[in-house]
Amino acid sequence: MQTAIILHGKANELKYLDPTFASPSNASWFPWLQKQLLMNGVLAQTPEMPTPWKPEYSAWSKELERFDVTPETTLVAHSFGAGFLVRWLSEHSDVRVGKVVLLAPWIDPDRTGSTDDIFDFTFDPSLPERTAKTVIFVSKDDFDGVHISTKMIREAIPSIGYREFEEHGHFTEITEFPELLEELLH
Repeated sequence: MQTAIILHGKANELKYLDPTFASPSNASWFPWLQKQLLMNGVLAQTPEMPTPWKPEYSAWSKELERFDVTPETTLVAHSFGAGFLVRWLSEHSDVRVGKVVLLAPWIDPDRTGSTDDIFDFTFDPSLPERTAKTVIFVSKDDFDGVHISTKMIREAIPSIGYREFEEHGHFTEITEFPELLEELLH
């Protein structure tokens, strides 16, 4: 059975705790993408990651590993979630998956310390070889940290795919993302 796991990024604590804001897994394009995948026969999950304003690698890993991650599993991750996924896949060289799409990946390139060294790891340059396809989506008008992170990932994993967009920012202001859906289904 084809499945998909869609991971959100790091949340702002005040927004996360404010009941007027959607949870990270239910914001932006996440609900739309989940519904579209479900309508196309893909069992899509959008887990709410633990303490998303202060992520811990082991807790996020445990949450991801609740799911059966197989060659039939598509992985989609945004921002911090994409950085987390690069580390998780780099450290789990026995895992084979379907497509992997990293949207606006962020790996704390300035080492702000706010991520408790989550991104102190060695990239696995063979990561794309264990997937059906691995691609980064980035918008030209995203913030510098994403562009630096993307450059670091692409230098460490040269065979990773890359798609650049115009005026999509950090991909948080859109509620539908047909280009992403097309990438996942074809």
